[in-house]
Amino acid sequence: MILAKLAAARVHGVAPTSVEYLVVAGGGGAGRAPDGSAGGGGGGAGGMKSGTQAISLATPYTVTVGAGGPGAVTKGVIGTQGDGSQVFAITTTGGGYGGRASDGGNGGSGGGSGYSSLFVGGTGVSGEGQNGGGSASTTGNYGTGGGGGKTQAGGGGNSSDGGDGGDGGEWPASSGVYYAGGGGGSTRISGSGGTGGIGGGGDGSSGGADAQNGTANTGGGGGGGGATASSAGLAGNGGSGVVIIRYADIYSDITTIGGGLSYSKTVSGGYKYFTFTAGTDTISW
Repeated sequence: MILAKLAAARVHGVAPTSVEYLVVAGGGGAGRAPDGSAGGGGGGAGGMKSGTQAISLATPYTVTVGAGGPGAVTKGVIGTQGDGSQVFAITTTGGGYGGRASDGGNGGSGGGSGYSSLFVGGTGVSGEGQNGGGSASTTGNYGTGGGGGKTQAGGGGNSSDGGDGGDGGEWPASSGVYYAGGGGGSTRISGSGGTGGIGGGGDGSSGGADAQNGTANTGGGGGGGGATASSAGLAGNGGSGVVIIRYADIYSDITTIGGGLSYSKTVSGGYKYFTFTAGTDTISW
């Protein structure tokens, strides 16, 4: 015990030689229905990567936190892809947009398709996320596809309900904290909107109700916007991304953090966590 305390005392104030990281891109925005027609697909989750990185003293490392893609504002159009994130030159891809009368957009995770079996979900990037869901619907409420998540593809829509968003990934392991869930698909008139995936995915809407946005700083996809015969609900925006760096709390803080970054520092369970929630700039030890 005494030797362990002495060893710890020797490294206090010294920069770490390696750190753990999480990098999540912004989630995709969902599609929106026109009045009296079929709804939009759920947005795909932002791409998610995690790992360990060796660092060098006085070397500037770029950190970029991607914004979420806006859900469609104009009725009857697709959403917008999220923006990518970066740390240590490790990049992730923004979540794919939710379709409308179209396929879902490609991205870190793919966006859900619009209504009809003619359309398919977008493709996710290998190592970052999964594909968006398609639609088997040709009648009824024309359920649309859910957006893909980090660990699970988006669910398919059917003639009654929108597809669920795919679930995201847990970080750190066994923490119970999840990121990068896909947005749920939507339905028209009387079906049920799809549930957003675990990890910040927004729920899709049914009828003229507004869909949910993806949760900020999770990279969750926005929920698809549905419609009634006379109105159309708002489509969900994608949630912004996040970059987190953690390492043992016996080591010194990051020495320089550029003013273009918004961040917080916490200490928990023997680790320091630096959580970057917006912006782009450099950091160094």
